Formats: sequence, C-alpha cells, structure tokens
Amino acid sequence: MPRVMVPDQARVAQKWARRAGSAGGEYTEGVKNTPRSWATNAKAAGASYAAGVQEAIGKKRFEKGIDTAGDAKWKKGAEEKGSARYGQGVQVAEQDYASGVAPFLSVISSVDLPPRGPVGSDGNYARVAAIGRALRQAKMSR
Repeated sequence: MPRVMVPDQARVAQKWARRAGSAGGEYTEGVKNTPRSWATNAKAAGASYAAGVQEAIGKKRFEKGIDTAGDAKWKKGAEEKGSARYGQGVQVAEQDYASGVAPFLSVISSVDLPPRGPVGSDGNYARVAAIGRALRQAKMSR
C-alpha cells in the first residue's frame, strides 16, 4: 500500500513562517469586517468552555503542557518576542489600564485609615489590612 508523501519538517515550518508572517493585513481586515459578534459567540460557548476546562483539569493537560515546553521555551519566547513587543503592548493598553485601575484607586482613596504608629508597629499593619480588605471587597463585588 502506498504511503502519503509528506514534506520534511523544516520545509513545512519555513513555509508557515513565510506565509503567516506576511498575513498581518488579512488578519486586520478579517477582524474589521467580521459580521459575527465575538462577545455573543464567546458567551454562547460558556458551557463548552467549562466542560473543556474540566476535562483538561482531569487529564492534567496544564501540567503536561508545562512539562512539554519546559523552562527553555518560555524563556526563549520572552527574550525573543516578549521584550520586543512589551513596550508597544503597554502603549496600546494604556486606556484599558486606566479604566481598569480607576475603581480600585477610588476605593483606596475612600478608606478611613487607623492612625499611623511607630515604624514596624502592628498599627501600621492595620492600615495595610484596611486597604487590603476594601480592595478585596471591591473586587468580589464586581
């Protein structure tokens, strides 16, 4: 029985990198012109997502993925891709960050702190705890 002819791994990877690496315009065009709502479809898939996550937990896929990649893979990605993209990502996310942090800054500014005590005193830790409790309550009420 004849076997399927398969190109070698390096050739497949090179073709993928060449073709996918030049598809940025098509990617952007697809995002801009989709008639589908990401939010609606993502919500509709909630039960499927939960089932998939539970299955993955049961089969320890998270841990297996970590074992497969190892430290070398994430370090290589962080060094070769992450550092170059980090600044741009921060700039693009500035407004989202501002919107996300605003409610918590408001909570912090509204906390009535106990009086400051001597350096290292339990009273000073009570000040930190008051802010921590207020922030936790704000997060859990979202």
